[in-house]
Amino acid sequence: MPSNNPIIQLSDFIEDAYGTPEALAQQLDLAVEMLFYVEEDTFSRRELQEVASALKDVVRVLRKS
Repeated sequence: MPSNNPIIQLSDFIEDAYGTPEALAQQLDLAVEMLFYVEEDTFSRRELQEVASALKDVVRVLRKS
């Protein structure tokens, strides 16, 4: 039975999507770095897409709460 607790939902999401909180934290750290330094040829398109996906996933879980 799914939990209505947003903390539990976020914890479950992190485990399912990224394996560990540290793996998600690494993606979010990279997102912050990208915001400061995005220039042509700084990051690959794939890196930018992975970070955008991580941010969208977190927002989606948070909005369900």
